[in-house]
Amino acid sequence: MLITNYSKFSREKCDMRDLLAIDRTILANERTLLAYIRTAITIIIAGLTFIKFFGTLLFTIIGWLFIPIGLFILVMGFLRYNKFDAKLDELED
Repeated sequence: MLITNYSKFSREKCDMRDLLAIDRTILANERTLLAYIRTAITIIIAGLTFIKFFGTLLFTIIGWLFIPIGLFILVMGFLRYNKFDAKLDELED
């Protein structure tokens, strides 16, 4: 949702500052999603690295724990993004 349809907002209620604030909020939501994705990928890769390059049982267990944690963070990021995006869509109506 990079392009905001300003026709949904009443021109009498919003000035340019308000419209730009809406865009900043939308972009902040997208940046937050990208941060969740980046964090999840980093944790998953760290888990795979522990499994592949460290032969001890402790690092293997930690590696196998990191993979579902990374997937959980990824799912949580998408859920939070969709929830906040739905709230923004409610405000636009």
